[in-house]
Amino acid sequence: MLTISFIGIHLETNYIGDFLVKRALLSVSDKTGIVEFARGLEELGVKIISTGGTAKIIRDAGIEVTDVSEVTGFPEMMGGRVKTLHPRIHGGLLCLRGSKEQMEEARKEDISLIDMVAVNLYPFEVTVSKEGVELEEAIENIDIGGPTLLRSAAKNYGSVTVLCDPADYGRILKELRSSGVVSDKTRAELAVKAFRHTANYDAAIDTYLSRTLLGENVMRMNFTEGIKLRYGENWHQEAYFYKDPGVGGPSLSNVTQLHGKELSYNNYVDADNALQTIKELGNTGPEVAIVKHNNPCGLATGKTLIQALQAAWDGDPISAYGSIICTNTTFDLESAHFLNGKFVEIILAPDFTHDALEFLKNKSENLRLLKLPEINESFGTDYTYKYLIGGMLKQTRNMGLYEKWESVTENVFPEDKLSLSEFCLKACKSTKSNAVILAHEYEPGCFMVLGMGAGQPNRVDSIRKLSATKAIENLKVIYEREQPEIPFESYCKQVLSECVMASDAFFPFDDSIVHAAENNIRYIVSPGGSIRDGEVIATANRLGVSLVFTGMRHFLH
Repeated sequence: MLTISFIGIHLETNYIGDFLVKRALLSVSDKTGIVEFARGLEELGVKIISTGGTAKIIRDAGIEVTDVSEVTGFPEMMGGRVKTLHPRIHGGLLCLRGSKEQMEEARKEDISLIDMVAVNLYPFEVTVSKEGVELEEAIENIDIGGPTLLRSAAKNYGSVTVLCDPADYGRILKELRSSGVVSDKTRAELAVKAFRHTANYDAAIDTYLSRTLLGENVMRMNFTEGIKLRYGENWHQEAYFYKDPGVGGPSLSNVTQLHGKELSYNNYVDADNALQTIKELGNTGPEVAIVKHNNPCGLATGKTLIQALQAAWDGDPISAYGSIICTNTTFDLESAHFLNGKFVEIILAPDFTHDALEFLKNKSENLRLLKLPEINESFGTDYTYKYLIGGMLKQTRNMGLYEKWESVTENVFPEDKLSLSEFCLKACKSTKSNAVILAHEYEPGCFMVLGMGAGQPNRVDSIRKLSATKAIENLKVIYEREQPEIPFESYCKQVLSECVMASDAFFPFDDSIVHAAENNIRYIVSPGGSIRDGEVIATANRLGVSLVFTGMRHFLH
């Protein structure tokens, strides 16, 4: 049984489920949508209580509002620092409607119940992000009453609706108009959102004051919507993926899975590498990255998607088995047909044409198709993080390609190799250290990774045993398909002589130059900076190699 007095006190109740909204307290820093929300509540017969600037803007719109000071019997004081911290406010929020004792206390103390709170907080994070902000200004933007209201309302979510986000106003009005109440489910969701909001708010204050007052660096991170993955890095490991709600733009948090089974830990790791690799290329045309075990085993640009896909696949047809493909352009039917008979785990693209999507869905029930419309937008963060047992590493993202472009050998590095060299360096940035990349301009203005050496403790092995060897193997496949009218050895020598080789770090000895020259590689890009640079340059001069120092290292571990 439920009886409600005209002043809003719930005199007798055995009801703890959906609850009528009779009185609402509105006190917001962000005034977005508040007038429309207040008007909607008034039309539903809800009595509105408000404070300061919020009360004024609502009243100026012709909406009846009661000042908080009328409820508490005290004026807003101390420069607005004290407004709502009063038993007639928090008693009205925290009173348990199903408790006869607490309801009797409310009657005795003349406390009218409050059924809804809409509050958002002083803009502390915005304030402290401003250049040159003074401590005093930051302190004044620490909200006290607002978080207290949110927490009181959220604690009693069984009876009270709490809103901390203007985006939820329309949703609540819709529920009230359709059923007259706010559902249990909605109130629970909004309560969690409010507690999460105040937790993040307090974390921002802690971070700022720890740094400003104590000289300590504190990092508090906020990850939500954790989903359990198929398995971890290995089958016996459990794994979860959490979203960072503060990061927008292209990220795996924002993908829509159109087809296929759920993702595993390794799928996320490899897809992230593929995404970052594609983003590194800069969206100059159709681009394709093929990633296996967190390394781009294929990477290419082309005039069309199918051309780029074929060239990327040629970078390592064997490793491409079971790989992840990422492209910066809509995946079309011709490219889908190219994959017929080829096993890949994931295709990540800004979109899929309808016919390509249907074809790929029929290709395999296990093929995951991920749509990311934001793929060509800028990343929403400038930092990366890596968790270690007992600690966290934070660094700025590896942005930039080279600090200088210094041709250091007698054979001057040709200007017409610059675009190929930049492509080669971008591939090198995305490959695990020690990384050595061989890149080929297979058609004017179109580039591909021809050979890759990754993750070796010994940089010489990345050249001698991996990248050069792999390039020759790949050229053999291309040679047999295209059948040029010259012997394979001549064809191979000719192609390699026009390739660019990039290293992610300096050469500590000249042996890397020697092994490159043995494979007829004549153009090399390296950061430089070794104590033996002079020896490396001398060897390059002796062997007729053109060498550029960039001054920027690109380790990736």
